[in-house]
Amino acid sequence: MTIEFTADRGDSELRLDRVLVRRAASVSRMSRTRAQGWIDSGLVTVDDVPAARSSVRVREGAAVVVTLPQATVLRETPRPEDAPVEVLYEDEDLLAINKPAGVVVHPSFRNASGTVLNRILWRYRNTPEIRPGLVSRLDKDTSGILLVALSPGVHARIQRDAASGRVVKEYVAVVRGTPRPGRDTIALPLAHDPADRRRIVVDPHGMPSLTKYDVMSCADGYAAVTCELVTGRTHQIRVHMAARGWPVAGDVIYGQADDRIGRQALHAWRLRLPHPRRRTPLEVTAAPPADMLAFTCLRDVIQG
Repeated sequence: MTIEFTADRGDSELRLDRVLVRRAASVSRMSRTRAQGWIDSGLVTVDDVPAARSSVRVREGAAVVVTLPQATVLRETPRPEDAPVEVLYEDEDLLAINKPAGVVVHPSFRNASGTVLNRILWRYRNTPEIRPGLVSRLDKDTSGILLVALSPGVHARIQRDAASGRVVKEYVAVVRGTPRPGRDTIALPLAHDPADRRRIVVDPHGMPSLTKYDVMSCADGYAAVTCELVTGRTHQIRVHMAARGWPVAGDVIYGQADDRIGRQALHAWRLRLPHPRRRTPLEVTAAPPADMLAFTCLRDVIQG
C-alpha cells in the first residue's frame, strides 16, 4: 500500500519528516521517528526521486509517495457519515462548501468521526469513481470556504496553481484594537512553539510568512479586517495579528476570550482561482456567520 499526496501550502518549506507526520493520518502511532525510518529505508520519494534525508524541505506542489512496509498498522478508513454540508459550488471537478465553526476538517486520532471529510464521503457514497481530497484546511473553530478536489489530477493542478500564486484566499476577521496603518503586509517568520507543539510563535528562524490585511471598519474597540494569505502557515492570521497587537476576538490561544463570541472571529470568505479544467476564472464567496455579525464593525459593512 502507498500514501500519495501533493504538498500544499501547509507543507511548504517544512521538513519532510514533519510533512509525513502531518499527512499520514491513516497510520497508527505515527511519529517523526517512524517517518525518519521510512526515509532512511528508501520508502519515500519526492517528485519520483528517493528522499535523501529527513531534513529536506518540501516545496509546495511536490508529489510525495510513501511505500508502506508490510507490517504497517493502518487506522480504520474514514467512513461516510450522514450530516449536512452547505454547498457553495459544485461541478464534476470541484466542491466548495461553507464549513461551520466547531467542526473538525479531517479525521485524526482524537477525532475519528464527525468531521467534514466524513460528510463529504457520504455525499459521494454512490459514486466510487470520485476520490475527494481536501485542497485546504481550516481550524476547527474557523468557519468558511473549504475547497475539495474530486480527483487526484484536479488536486495536483490546483496545488500547482497555488504554488504559482494563482489561488487567492481571503479571510475576514474581527480583531481587538485599531490596526495601523489601515492597510499593510505583515512579514513575520513562524515556527512551532518548542514548549507546546500546538502553538505557533514568531521565530526569526521560522518559515517566511506573509499576510496582507485591509481594515474595513472600526467600532467599539474592534476592527473588521480582510486578510489575504500570501503564504499558508498554520494559525498564520491569528499569530500575525496578535503579534502586531490586534488579536482576533475570541481567540483564547493567542488573545483572550470574548463574551460576544465563543470562538475566534475568523472566517474564510472568498476564494479565487482558475478552474482546474476549463481554466476560466472562478470565484466563491461565503457570507460571515451570525456570531461574527454580533460585532458592529463587521455588521455595518456586511449589512450596510
